[in-house]
Amino acid sequence: MTRVGGSHAYESAEGRWVLVATVLGSGIVFLDSTIVTVALPQIGRDLPSPLFGALEGQSYVYYGYLLSLSALLVLAGALTDHHGRRSMYLVGLVGVALTSVLCGLAPNMELLVVFRVLQGAAGALLVPGSLAILTAAFHGEDQGRAFGVWAGASALTTIVGPPVGGALVAYGSWRAAFLINVPLLALAVYATLRHVVESRDEQAPGRFDWLGAGVVALAVGGLSLGVVRAGAEGWRDPAAFVTLGVGVLATVGFPWLMARRRDPLVPLSLFRSRNFSVTNVSTLLVYGALYVMLQYFALFAIGTLAYNEPAFGLAAIPGDIFLVVFAARFGALAARHGPRVFMALGPAIMGLGVLWLARIPADSAAWVVKLGDPSSFVPPSGYVIDVLPAMVLFGLGLMVMVAPLTAALMASIPERHSGVASAVNNAISRVGPQLAGALLFVAITASFYGALADALPGTDVSSPAARERISPLNAPPSGASPELATAIREASTAAFRLAMVVVAALCFAGAIVNALGIRNPRVREGAAPAARPEPICPPMPASGARVRQEVQTSI
Repeated sequence: MTRVGGSHAYESAEGRWVLVATVLGSGIVFLDSTIVTVALPQIGRDLPSPLFGALEGQSYVYYGYLLSLSALLVLAGALTDHHGRRSMYLVGLVGVALTSVLCGLAPNMELLVVFRVLQGAAGALLVPGSLAILTAAFHGEDQGRAFGVWAGASALTTIVGPPVGGALVAYGSWRAAFLINVPLLALAVYATLRHVVESRDEQAPGRFDWLGAGVVALAVGGLSLGVVRAGAEGWRDPAAFVTLGVGVLATVGFPWLMARRRDPLVPLSLFRSRNFSVTNVSTLLVYGALYVMLQYFALFAIGTLAYNEPAFGLAAIPGDIFLVVFAARFGALAARHGPRVFMALGPAIMGLGVLWLARIPADSAAWVVKLGDPSSFVPPSGYVIDVLPAMVLFGLGLMVMVAPLTAALMASIPERHSGVASAVNNAISRVGPQLAGALLFVAITASFYGALADALPGTDVSSPAARERISPLNAPPSGASPELATAIREASTAAFRLAMVVVAALCFAGAIVNALGIRNPRVREGAAPAARPEPICPPMPASGARVRQEVQTSI
């Protein structure tokens, strides 16, 4: 591959500007998936909608963005390799800026949904593009540290999204949740134009595989949309099963198509790399566990334990601090010593944290934070005993794993395919939680209503009307008798414990997969480390990649 410029030192001025460009661009993609969650109720009240009900429109605003983003990730990654990473990244930055303005000025719910879909499509260029740019710009330990900063910043934007969105809604308007992107993206455009050098796959064929792009979009989009619709309709919507069927058929047919294309969108030779294949399996397991844990714990803490939203935001911070502060360090350690031990140890520690949550009692003390009451910021004993150790362990494990996983992925493939390879991994990281969440939804629902029926034999919990009022992990309905409220809390706690045991099993499975499957790059004794770990898969020839609203709409 030919690259203009060459690599940067992590601590150089040029290197820092490259980090600014990539962190801002990809960070806004993550920010836009969470900052809007707090604004959705206000959007539903403010915007007229002749086609949608208020709650239905809010769901489309949220999921329209995520679905277009997920469905187009692999196409976007392939385009960055084919047409130039800097060029396509700039297209993504400008596209997200323009659609953010359109979202902020939308006069009705229908146009806002359309603009959010377009915003997700533009954002699809930024996540794989940012990793491909970092791969081209940094080598060795500097590359591992850069991946750590990228991962920590991504976590930070996910963390600050809901509180920032809440502040913007409280002291301004929900429209500011979209317009805040514009100055940040302007800085990212400046940094990209001035400090990011162009790189591309110089061996890319003249023809682009648009057929492959369409099939993979159907695969990822069909699976994602089918799971979302099925969850929202309680697995009673025939259209959801049709959509899932399309997604499954496209997923099964995609490898067959790639094997027969002269210039495939995703070269199957990438999967001959042991580390690439193992890392993607690990991503499916561990990221599925990660996001499902966050979703169900949010609903359980707010609905069953009676935390309010500010308290829940504070509850998760201790674990998140590890990732934000120390992720770059572990990226450098993985580049120096190899990623296997970190990728095995991290998910195992995460699993221990989840098991600690599984022991939480139904009567654990609630935490309610009131802005005018400083004493309310002091956590109750229930949080200190039942939640804090779990959050610390989970955050510690995530810190140990996330940067080494990214580094292992990007080192396992030829640099010329870095865009499409990172896009494949990001698509898997988004589909995995939806599939895991769909399966757990069935298990949690069965556990909850079964336990409730056993506790209150004379209570109707099977009719649609009853299930509209009483749902797993949510608060008891207003006016419920003390006996019913107690039974609901205990049934929800049992269902939550079941979910956490399954999530922990996914974490431990990821740890085992990494321990047995990942291979550390070999460095000859006495030799200087290579500037970049040698890819296991050789280059191809020229003919040859929020919380509450989210949970409520998915349960």
